[in-house]
Amino acid sequence: MEEVKVVYALIKSKYNQILMVDNHEGHWSLPGGRVEPDETLIEAAIREVHEETGFEVEIGNLIAVNEAKYVRRNHHAILFTFVARIVGGTEAIKKPNEILQIEWVDIEQANERMPYYSEGLNKMLTGYALYNNQGTIG
Repeated sequence: MEEVKVVYALIKSKYNQILMVDNHEGHWSLPGGRVEPDETLIEAAIREVHEETGFEVEIGNLIAVNEAKYVRRNHHAILFTFVARIVGGTEAIKKPNEILQIEWVDIEQANERMPYYSEGLNKMLTGYALYNNQGTIG
């Protein structure tokens, strides 16, 4: 399996809503994506958020590390989630071939859409970096 690094940004609004993106397959996630060979995790997170949402962000603390094996893609993924804060830009789907929609949702709905964060977003937002092995996915 090819090892890939993936980054995500957890962006919370002043109304305690979480920014999520629909990746076309009914798969909701935080904004993020694959780290390119010459990028740091932070650089990749900034780029991916901008490409997917139009927002410019400042990246904060690492709050989760997940791991999963995706059999169909032949990927062993290490997934890093950071807190991020919007510092500019305008909400826009810049890559419609990758992102179907952008939505701000309450924390409970975000937890339902992302059960792979086993401790839930509230625990993640306390600043602890959590590690979750997501197992092998068919």
